[in-house]
Amino acid sequence: MSKKFNLNDDGVVVIIGSGAGGATLANELAQKGVDKIVILEAGKHFTQADFENDEWAMFNKISWLDKRISAGGWHHTKTYPNLPAWIVKAVGGSTVHWSGVALRFQEHDFRTRSIYGQVEGANVLDWPITLAELAPYYELAEKKMGVAGTAASGLPPMPESNQYKVVAAGARRIGYQKIIRPVASNSAPYDGRPGCQQIGFCMQGCKIGAKWSTLYTEIPRALATNRVELRPESMVLQIQHDKSGKVNGVLYADRKGRHVLQKARVVCVAGNSIESPRMLLNSASNMFRDGLANSSGQVGRNYMNHATAAAVAIHQKPVYMNRGFDIGAVVADEVALNTGRGFNGGYYLEGLALGLPYTAAFMKPGGWGRDVTSALEMYDHMTAVWVCGEDMAREQNGISLHPTEKDQYGLPIPIVSKTYHGNDEAIARHGLVQFRKLSEAVGASRVIDMPAYPASHNLGTNRMSANPRDGVVNKWGQTHDVKNLFISDGSQFTSSSAANPTLTIVALAIRQAEHIASQLQQRAI
Repeated sequence: MSKKFNLNDDGVVVIIGSGAGGATLANELAQKGVDKIVILEAGKHFTQADFENDEWAMFNKISWLDKRISAGGWHHTKTYPNLPAWIVKAVGGSTVHWSGVALRFQEHDFRTRSIYGQVEGANVLDWPITLAELAPYYELAEKKMGVAGTAASGLPPMPESNQYKVVAAGARRIGYQKIIRPVASNSAPYDGRPGCQQIGFCMQGCKIGAKWSTLYTEIPRALATNRVELRPESMVLQIQHDKSGKVNGVLYADRKGRHVLQKARVVCVAGNSIESPRMLLNSASNMFRDGLANSSGQVGRNYMNHATAAAVAIHQKPVYMNRGFDIGAVVADEVALNTGRGFNGGYYLEGLALGLPYTAAFMKPGGWGRDVTSALEMYDHMTAVWVCGEDMAREQNGISLHPTEKDQYGLPIPIVSKTYHGNDEAIARHGLVQFRKLSEAVGASRVIDMPAYPASHNLGTNRMSANPRDGVVNKWGQTHDVKNLFISDGSQFTSSSAANPTLTIVALAIRQAEHIASQLQQRAI
């Protein structure tokens, strides 16, 4: 049983969200001696016993399926009009569902404005931190998460699956050399967790706990300190503040629908790039008329989810891509900065293995026909790829509140608006062409391009900036407007890079915990 804190205790650090950012922050703070921490999580507290090796069963069990609206020029308005994001509503957040790919940002990812210049139709900006500043925290994150193949963990790379062998062979035939397997899943027993058993249902929740997830790493360790209380099924409605503008409490709806107010000394928001700005916008007041911490007008803006595309290739012989870890291979040759290809930034080709049910659903959303069924008949001969490229920040892409429609909590439904920049479209096209080339180089008889999936990498909307007019938080994730309010998730990202975001979210959370603990000790917040 975890510690219980009084609702009127105004010395509590309230953390909203229990995913990569929130739960890591809670555990790091607790280990540093911060003795009053409450985690508010909107979703249920599942255990590994609740996980099923069944794609649709787990999709329906853990996904954030509260109504949202896809808007703007992206294809989601037609293919996934009410599912712009594929994320989790449960204790552990999207670390339950994530694929495990753990990649560092490159140096230029922190200086996009300096390197790219002013990009027409985009709102690019330099981060107020550098790779050199974050590098020690990347190492701590890789050790914490057990990233296979890194010096920090000492774990060997994940075994080569059939998917890896086919994708890697094709990649090498067209001149690629950097085929990697950077995953936060144990290739051997590590940190009290077993080695990966190559079951292949990584995105449905790892039943054996080999893949790093805050559900069974950070959260139990935080609770064991007796300094942390976890409150699942607690949907935050509003962050409140005092007359001076400092936040002093969080109003939430508990599992029975009762409205509960928890007093707070510090509030850290880690609800993902959709829910985090939604909370700030819903917390508007006479003092903060445009939303809490939104003097810049940037809350909810600059939404990014990577420039993405997907495809499957059908080969001459069986591959059985579903056997083994879900990301068999990552081709990293195209991620380097190289404007000679006609676009800024770069991309990874990630060999993401899909099960048969997801392949059927994603190949032609809402459609069917012989072109689909003839491909599915060859499922065991398939490889699949997900293009993951840098996404240009655009001010008009973002999260806003529906003017009339409310959800089950009485909150305005979020509208997720996205229109691709030409740079994003160029990256996606280039990636699909290259996947086709590498697949055909090893004899693929058919390559089928698919629409991008609902976004699982949701970034920006409360971005870091050196100047308060350009963003929402400073280099510590501390809001420019409210000194005891922090953002602790991917919404603080200033640029997307091409790297999957979880490793960077964890590194930033470890770094932020150091800062908050120091500030609390000095009574500066």
